[in-house]
Amino acid sequence: MVKSSTMKPLKAVPQLLLWLAVPAIASNHAPPPVQPAASFAAVEVHEDEKIAIAAEPYDTPEKEAIFRVDYLSYGVMPIRVIITNNGDRPISLLEAWITFITATGDKIHIAELADVERVMNSKDREDGKTKAPKTKPLPKASKRELDADFSTFEFRALVVKPRSTYAGFLFYDVSGLEHPLEGAKLRLRTLHDAHGAELLDFDIPFDKYLKSKSGQAN
Repeated sequence: MVKSSTMKPLKAVPQLLLWLAVPAIASNHAPPPVQPAASFAAVEVHEDEKIAIAAEPYDTPEKEAIFRVDYLSYGVMPIRVIITNNGDRPISLLEAWITFITATGDKIHIAELADVERVMNSKDREDGKTKAPKTKPLPKASKRELDADFSTFEFRALVVKPRSTYAGFLFYDVSGLEHPLEGAKLRLRTLHDAHGAELLDFDIPFDKYLKSKSGQAN
């Protein structure tokens, strides 16, 4: 399989391990409760394959408060991916590609921990490409905080068991986009069933999410 240099397979995420359901410990920085993918606005459901996948951007300071780091100020978008397997067989994500597709068709790969560190340490970022006002210095983040966030929130599932839902966050550098979610989508491909057969691609439009936000505001 030819892999674009602008995309990275999910298995390339460092220390990608099977996500285990562990009771949440009371914390100011804890993942949200896991809910079925179909309960989210931006979702695609494949009835025949009995799979639903949702994408929930954390694009506001209020939602982003669960993290230790202010990613949005640097133009890094946390996106929660929720995968529900309603079938009787496991789904493999070992070869999965999860790519942010912009409104113009550009592909943005998953930002790994080192990528996010590089973005935050860059000295030549243009003020206009971040959400921070020009007169306000960008918030500083320690490596310890970044490590803790990725350890706590990063999507880690390699297998989604039957009759189960897994969720976690992926991070994308959208700093060059003024309105990154408008007309964009999250694409998941090369998911496989228990027999190794490739499943249909999932294209999840973020306009569904934006429309739901607009409805909530009215």
